[in-house]
Amino acid sequence: MATVYGTAVDITTEDGVADAYLAHPDDGGTHPGVLLYMDAFGLRAQLKRMATRLAAAGYTVLVPNVYYRHGRSPVVEIPEFIDPSNRPEIFERLGPIMQSLTPEQVVRDAGAYLDRLAEVPQATAGPAGVVGYCMGAILSLRTAATHADRVAAAAGFHGANLAPDAPDGPHLLADRITAELYFGHADKDHAMPPEQIDRLDRALTAAGVCFTSEVYEGAQHGYTQADTAAYDEAATERHWKALLDLFGRTL
Repeated sequence: MATVYGTAVDITTEDGVADAYLAHPDDGGTHPGVLLYMDAFGLRAQLKRMATRLAAAGYTVLVPNVYYRHGRSPVVEIPEFIDPSNRPEIFERLGPIMQSLTPEQVVRDAGAYLDRLAEVPQATAGPAGVVGYCMGAILSLRTAATHADRVAAAAGFHGANLAPDAPDGPHLLADRITAELYFGHADKDHAMPPEQIDRLDRALTAAGVCFTSEVYEGAQHGYTQADTAAYDEAATERHWKALLDLFGRTL
C-alpha cells in the first residue's frame, strides 16, 4: 500500500463553500479520481480513514461535507463512538439537516464536486468513480445519473431509500446511467427493505444498466462504519473487495 497524503480543501459551489477532505498516494503521480459521499453522521475521522485506505489502493479521493449549507464540519457534534439507540438526540439534530438537502441541490453540488476533483493535480483526467454510504448511496446514484458523462462507476453501501414508491425516487433516473454500478445492501436494514431492493433492481435492469446488487446477510444498516454500533468487520472487508474490484475494472 502506498503512503497517503491527506489534507483539508474547500470546494466552491453555486450555493457557498463546502469543506472537504482530499487524500491521494504521496508518490508524485496521478491516480483515478473518486468522489466519496459521507453517511448521515457527516465528515469525520472515520470517513477520513476510509478515504485514506482507498487512496492507499491507488486513488485520489475527495470527501465533501454535503451539509455545508449548515456550516463547516462537524455540523453536529458526534461522539467518538456512535450508538443512535442510546443517543436519540443525534438523529433529532441530524434529521432536519438531512431532509433539507434537495435533489436539485444534490445535482448542483455534484457538478461542483466533480469539477474540484478534476482540478486536483494528483487526479488523472477522465471519468471518476463515486461511492456513497447510507444517505451517500442516494447521492452516488443521483450523481451517476445526472453527470453520466463524468462517472465511470458508482457504488452504494447500506443505502437508504434508493427506490421508494415516490415520484422523485432516485431509481427513476436509471435510464440516464451509463456507469457500472454496485450495491451492497444490508439484510437487516429497515431503510432499504426487500421490496425497495427489488424495485431498484427492476428499474436498472429495464434501463439496461450494468450493475451488481448483493445483500450482505447478517449485516445492519451502517455496517461499514467502525465508529458505530452497526459495524461489521466481515461485511466491511467484503465491501472493500467489491469496491476495489469495481474501480479496478472501470477507472
